[in-house]
Amino acid sequence: MRVVLVLGLLLNLIALPIAIRRVIFLTRLITHGQPAPDRLHTAGDRIATAAKSELTEVFGQRRLLKWTAPGMAHFTIFWAFMILSTVYIEAYGALFKSDFEIPIIGHWRILGFAQDTIALIALGGLTVFGIIRWSNSPAKLGRQSRFKGSHNTGAWLVLFLILMVIATMFLYRGAASALGNYTNEGAYASQALGRWMSGWGTNTLEFLEGLGLLLHIGVMLGFLIEVVHSKHLHIFAGPINVAFKRTPIALGAAQPLMVAGKPVTMEDLEEMEEEPTLGVGKVEDFTWKGLLDFATCTECGRCQSQCPAWNTEKPLSPKLLIMGLRDHAYAKGPWLLAADEAARENLPDAAKAAAERPLVGETEGEAYAPTGGAVIDPDVLWSCVTCGACVQQCPVDIEHVDHIIEMRRYQTLVESAFPNELAGLFRNMENKGDPWGMGARARLDWAKDLPFEVPVLGADVEDAGEVDYLFWVGCAGAFEDRAKKTTRAVAELLHTAGVSFAVLGDGEKCTGDSARRAGNEFLYQMLATENIEVLNEMQARKIVVTCAHCFNTIKNEYPQMGGRYEVLHHTQLLNRLVRERKLVPVARPSEAPGLSTAKNPASTASTVTYHDPCYLGRHNQVYAPPRELIGALPGVTLTEMPRNSERSFCCGAGGSRMWMEENLGSRINVNRTNEALGTGAQRIAVACPFCRVMLTDGLVERQSEGLFEDVEVVDIAQMLLAAVKRGEE
Repeated sequence: MRVVLVLGLLLNLIALPIAIRRVIFLTRLITHGQPAPDRLHTAGDRIATAAKSELTEVFGQRRLLKWTAPGMAHFTIFWAFMILSTVYIEAYGALFKSDFEIPIIGHWRILGFAQDTIALIALGGLTVFGIIRWSNSPAKLGRQSRFKGSHNTGAWLVLFLILMVIATMFLYRGAASALGNYTNEGAYASQALGRWMSGWGTNTLEFLEGLGLLLHIGVMLGFLIEVVHSKHLHIFAGPINVAFKRTPIALGAAQPLMVAGKPVTMEDLEEMEEEPTLGVGKVEDFTWKGLLDFATCTECGRCQSQCPAWNTEKPLSPKLLIMGLRDHAYAKGPWLLAADEAARENLPDAAKAAAERPLVGETEGEAYAPTGGAVIDPDVLWSCVTCGACVQQCPVDIEHVDHIIEMRRYQTLVESAFPNELAGLFRNMENKGDPWGMGARARLDWAKDLPFEVPVLGADVEDAGEVDYLFWVGCAGAFEDRAKKTTRAVAELLHTAGVSFAVLGDGEKCTGDSARRAGNEFLYQMLATENIEVLNEMQARKIVVTCAHCFNTIKNEYPQMGGRYEVLHHTQLLNRLVRERKLVPVARPSEAPGLSTAKNPASTASTVTYHDPCYLGRHNQVYAPPRELIGALPGVTLTEMPRNSERSFCCGAGGSRMWMEENLGSRINVNRTNEALGTGAQRIAVACPFCRVMLTDGLVERQSEGLFEDVEVVDIAQMLLAAVKRGEE
């Protein structure tokens, strides 16, 4: 056993310094990032939230289990690591004492049973992983494989190493059991193997015991080196990243523009002595949490498989984006961490080259250039619709959307390098207060010819305290012809239900959502400040909105600037009114054609499918009210699309894409429209004006082919109004 002890210690002396050196480098690199004080303040709340997240997401594997087969396989492998860590305590003890068992618990039969059982179950998990890797091979599926672009050779290596961990465990424990050195009777598989090996002779068994022990420790040390040098770093980084994630979710509000860890406004910049970096222009401009995100990526491709841009042949893959940023950070790391310029001069050429590469720009023909040109192509950055599918699917809480917005901020505010179409958008929003450039005078045109007066705050009503709700109409609701129908329908329904409301009229401006997602933070701040001043002056407390983007901005982002209100989406409020019987929908007569007319709101139909707006669903977790509202319509059957609720597919309008041409790949809105049409439903129900525009355009394209003439895209409010009006006839 002395030889085994010496060889075992030698393995550790070789492997551990390699692993420790890498961990030190990664720790220094990550902590070199910019401050992220929001992840550290209110320690008590952070600890409580982190503890809950660790229990549900790390130990409970909640997100992974939503993908049933791979989730269960990962669950078994994770718990194999947890439980089999006790075997390594036994193994290291056995280097010094052949019959070593962990004091007290080492003789516990349940521990032995758990060790052997989880090892055998893990073999099943490895088999499932192998089948998934083989059946979803990029060589077979191309872009349809979620492993496209991942380091697949490394994944197979790790599966082999895990297999070897289990195999060497049983080799060592079987021989030890046959020699009487391992006596835990609960370890039924090890004991059975020991009985089978018992006739092999003492010398053979001692050799196999020593060999198995060294291989078991050696495989673990090799695995450790592989982990800290690969995507499998998530084994250690994942729980840390989960602990410091954004709460309650990493969606909804965009992060404020930060300089040195503090939110800044245009006025703040004027008082600064040195010109600050706005957004992210270099990899070192990311916060330490951003750098931790990159190091945590598992390359699982769940984000990629759900990304609307990637699924419509565009260059953006959230996974490849994070991988590209990670690889660049690692390559530039020695330059960033060098003590001085002299030390930088002595660095390898690869580190110097990485330091000179721009973050965003021409990438020498590749969307994510591994060696030359910029790190990320502009088409990657501007293809994002900020739908949040990547964030929602990520099992280790990487915040892709935040990083994209930060890089857009630098491109917009510092480089003025943004798509040409956005110049007109910014100009209209700044000069006219709306994306269309229509101006304030036209904001009440939607209310013409309504059978009742729509009161305006400050003119007909002194302040919002005199009404139940301030109705935030939004730019689309005021100016876009299709969205006007939704606005009128909501107004009529509130009037019918006896709910008093008032609007701001020409006092309302764009919330700034599109400007913020396009990186024009100061334009957003200007609009938000003006709106908040008006809302506060009007003493607004309860606000109802029809636009999912306005809903998200006022509810989640205005509080960052001191504007705090109770905000309801119109589907939430209308659903409540139906439940309270203040609105009573009536079934459509079977002989009615079920089509809308020029003067009347769209009627319901017998079959409806519902499209979840990203900024209502994923960003704000509002899934039930719209569906309950549809369910309350008599004679209507809701047929869900394959991608629905938290896995819903974006309409293509988010992230300022509403205002940009879609020149790469296929059109996102057509992809989603085809999915809706595939349900066979007569109505495509929406709850956001952006979604309505995009899906209607997609439907018109299909109808130009002479197809689906009886299908219509309508807001749920219109369907409800038609059903309520039938009861008044």
